[in-house]
Amino acid sequence: MRPIVGITGSNQPGNHTLLFKDYYVSAIQRAGGLALLLPPVRDEGGLEQYLDICSAILFTGGGDFDPAWWGEPLSPQCGEIDPQRDRFELSLARHCLRLKRPVLGICRGCQLLNVAAGGSLWQDIQSSQGHIQKAPRDYPIHDIFIEAGSRLADIMRVEQIRVNSFHHQAVKHLGEEFTITALAEDGTVEAIEKRGAEFCMGVQWHPECMRDRYSTRLFAAFVASART
Repeated sequence: MRPIVGITGSNQPGNHTLLFKDYYVSAIQRAGGLALLLPPVRDEGGLEQYLDICSAILFTGGGDFDPAWWGEPLSPQCGEIDPQRDRFELSLARHCLRLKRPVLGICRGCQLLNVAAGGSLWQDIQSSQGHIQKAPRDYPIHDIFIEAGSRLADIMRVEQIRVNSFHHQAVKHLGEEFTITALAEDGTVEAIEKRGAEFCMGVQWHPECMRDRYSTRLFAAFVASART
């Protein structure tokens, strides 16, 4: 039996549309998992049923967080906010952290895990290094440097890789029990993981859009953790 991996999506509240990008579904399927798309629910019972069904959760990319979640006023540089998605994903992430469920957060999903654990975000990165590329989504644009001895380093089997980049927010203050496991050259946090967890990791780039061996290894390790 293939492990079931729940995948969150984006909303377009104005026209009552839910968006789930096929990149994520394809990446899970190639790694041997079965993708299940998770629309937002408000009640705790719905969250618990999702976790009864799913062996692991993939939190996907998307828009910006309301900085009220970590006690900051809204910056003019902050982009469009989706309160429904914020509430749903933060509740689901906190359940996953409490239950030690395998989790992979991508881009916004990485930031989500940090906020769910009590951390904060830069609302707009101030850097001379570009983090929103004007290139195809599968094209790697800058290097990241991976912490030796981390779970991510074990998976990648190297300590430096080149990644794509589509974000203007990033981890600021770390959430409880998380550690930084990769940085960009300008010091921007590119990966975090929860200490002592079998698989609880956030990456700031978009490996689902890439077909390199490092992206393949990441999704293979994630789906393997869902099997157990």
